[in-house]
Amino acid sequence: VHLEESGGGLVQAGDSLSLSCVVSGGTFSFYAMAWFRQAPGEDRDIVATISSVGTFVYVADSVKDRFTISRDGATSTVFLQMNSLIPEDTAVYYCAAGLTGAALDAGAYRWWGQGTQVTVSP
Repeated sequence: VHLEESGGGLVQAGDSLSLSCVVSGGTFSFYAMAWFRQAPGEDRDIVATISSVGTFVYVADSVKDRFTISRDGATSTVFLQMNSLIPEDTAVYYCAAGLTGAALDAGAYRWWGQGTQVTVSP
């Protein structure tokens, strides 16, 4: 199973970005999908997760009113729409896939993308 993220970049505070993660080599509909992020010197933290059929969604409190996770089975893609970005959102964002349900712990996810850098300037 291969995960390929895209959509990161350098933006200003208040801007929006949309991250995408395409899954290949497996059956997308089997996987719970998640986005994590890791800032320098920090732990890898959950941003959002969505169940395999999209009926359960969790978004971290720190981004709850600004970020949205969604998935498209036709293209085997999971998205993270990020609005009203702030400098504290600066991190490497990772896409993850797992078979044990939409969990909040990174250990529950078996497959990971390489990460995409998001940098938000003041």
